[in-house]
Amino acid sequence: MSKAQDGVDIAANVARIRERMARAAERSGRSPDDLTLVAVAKLVAAEKVREAIAAGVRDIGENYVQEAAAKRAQMGAAVRWHMIGHLQRNKARQAAEIFDIIQTVDSERLAQAIGRQAEALGRVSPVLIQVNTSGEPTKSGVRPEDAEELLIAVREAPGVAVEGLMTIGRWDPDTERARPEFRLLAELARKLEDRTGVRLRWLSMGMSHDFEVAIAEGANLVRVGTGVFGPRPA
Repeated sequence: MSKAQDGVDIAANVARIRERMARAAERSGRSPDDLTLVAVAKLVAAEKVREAIAAGVRDIGENYVQEAAAKRAQMGAAVRWHMIGHLQRNKARQAAEIFDIIQTVDSERLAQAIGRQAEALGRVSPVLIQVNTSGEPTKSGVRPEDAEELLIAVREAPGVAVEGLMTIGRWDPDTERARPEFRLLAELARKLEDRTGVRLRWLSMGMSHDFEVAIAEGANLVRVGTGVFGPRPA
C-alpha cells in the first residue's frame, strides 16, 4: 500500500525520527553519529521496507524468522538484518543464516545452537544478550544478576561473538518510568566490561515511544517500528 493509499510518508517519518534522535544525543552530550536506527518491520509489507531503505535506513529489525526470510529473499543484504523477537532453539539454524545480528540471546543453550549453525556456514554470528531489566514475567531475558554468568558462558561458545546488551523497557504513557531500566542496562554493561574484558559496543534499548529516554541513558541502537512505518496492521 502506497503513501497515497494509507497516508504514511515513510521518508518523512524516517527524517523526523532521525532528527529526534539527534536532538536527544546532543542533549546528553553525545554525537548523533554514534546512534543507529533499527526500523522494526514486524508485519510490515516488503514494499514499505523498501521505502525505508530508500530513505536511508540501513538496519531492519524483525520479530519472526519466517517473515524475515521472505523479506530478505526479496531484498538481499543491502541492509543489516536484526533478530529482535524471542528466538526458539529450533529456529537457530535459519536465524544464523538470515540475521546479521541476533539481539535476543537469553540462554547458553540458545547461544550454542546459533553458534553451531554459524560455524557450519563458516561464519561467526554477532549476538546481544537480552536482559529483563523490568522484572516483568511476560518479558524474555536473563535477570540482571545472572547476566555475568551468561556472558561468560556465551563468550566461550564457538560461532558466536557477544557484542552488547539489549532490553525492553516497561510500556508506560510516562516514559520516565522506563528510565531506571535503561540506566540499569547501561550500568550493567560497564560492570560486565570491567569484570569480563568483553567489549560491549551495542546497547539496544528504546522503542517508538521511549527512545529519547533510552538515548539519554546510553542507547546506541534504537528499535523504532510505528514511528517509521505507522500503525501496525492487526
